[in-house]
Amino acid sequence: MKALKQRIMQDGKCLEGGILKVDSFINHQMDPALMMEMAKELAERFNGIAIDKVITVEASGIAPAIMVAYLLNVPVVFAKKKVPSTMEGILKSEVFSFTKSRSYTICLSDKFLRKGERCLFIDDFLANGNAAAGILDLTGQAGAEIVGMGFLIEKGFQKGGSMLRSKGIKVESLAIIESLDNCEIRIKD
Repeated sequence: MKALKQRIMQDGKCLEGGILKVDSFINHQMDPALMMEMAKELAERFNGIAIDKVITVEASGIAPAIMVAYLLNVPVVFAKKKVPSTMEGILKSEVFSFTKSRSYTICLSDKFLRKGERCLFIDDFLANGNAAAGILDLTGQAGAEIVGMGFLIEKGFQKGGSMLRSKGIKVESLAIIESLDNCEIRIKD
């Protein structure tokens, strides 16, 4: 997606260790016009697939997931990173965060993810695929199905995309980063 790629090159920052910082327009301060453009593109890429619900992980996936769900006219549910004391029917999965260098438990209530539901996972980044694997685990526990996964940015040089595609999952990424070597951002055309 041209607008996103241009914005990454203009405002994205590369940090040591393969980290792409896009906090000025995606995951801290958000550009709502760009977010809606990205949501429209993702909704279009999954057009024609029966989807009952959009699913994501807090926090950075929530904004694009809500916009995609709005366009698809389906509910959105997000997995929480802390288990609330009030949650009933808890489904849990362990996920390792590349950015934060730690594991955490993601959870959601089984009343919001039902057997047979067809879900579209939307998130801001795809790197090693750990959040996606956690969502696959949660949907499996619920008896639901992931019918596709959409990401704003994929780090193509990490294993997540190839791992998910090898499982036969339809994966759509709006921008694929080829390399962050020497803190130089290279995006796939």
